[in-house]
Amino acid sequence: MTIPIGVTVNGADHEFAEPLSVREMLARLELPCQGVALAVDGAVFPKSRWDEPVGRGWTVEVLTAVQGG
Repeated sequence: MTIPIGVTVNGADHEFAEPLSVREMLARLELPCQGVALAVDGAVFPKSRWDEPVGRGWTVEVLTAVQGG
């Protein structure tokens, strides 16, 4: 029996039945992969690590750049 992977993304709780990469999670949640940065548990999560599996209990923030001044 596989234990679901629970994560919080931008303040919303999500559960995934099977392991998936950070990139796959973004696609499944219909979030952009281009022009965004990720923070996991308050720390920058570099794009070079997006093919790594999502960890149970992570809190993920998807951040987009905003122009203005």
